[in-house]
Amino acid sequence: QVQLAESGGASVPTGGSLNLSCAASGPLDMNACMGWYRQVQRQGRFWVGSLESDGRTRYDRAVKDRFAIVKDSAKNILYLQMTNLKPEDSATYYCAAGPGGRSQCVTPDYNYWGPGTQVTVSS
Repeated sequence: QVQLAESGGASVPTGGSLNLSCAASGPLDMNACMGWYRQVQRQGRFWVGSLESDGRTRYDRAVKDRFAIVKDSAKNILYLQMTNLKPEDSATYYCAAGPGGRSQCVTPDYNYWGPGTQVTVSS
């Protein structure tokens, strides 16, 4: 059974930085697509960015140039490096994993999800 566990959420001031981690365990494809999503209470879960099977990264325009997705394949940990944080980045952040071999994963492709980690950015 694949399990994902996020960590690293915290409260930071505007302009601060955080590194979130997502540790994956279980029979996950070596080249599984992986993504980060975020959710504000009582709102939907929104895509933040993805690491595709071929190593490409994609980002939502709201975080492009501020966030970076990096994977440590040896440790099977996915990172979300966040800089220049804004109050609107406050949310619960989730990582997700899908199958390997796809040119690009979209939300329905992600069949494994972590429990989330809270990020709060104060103004």
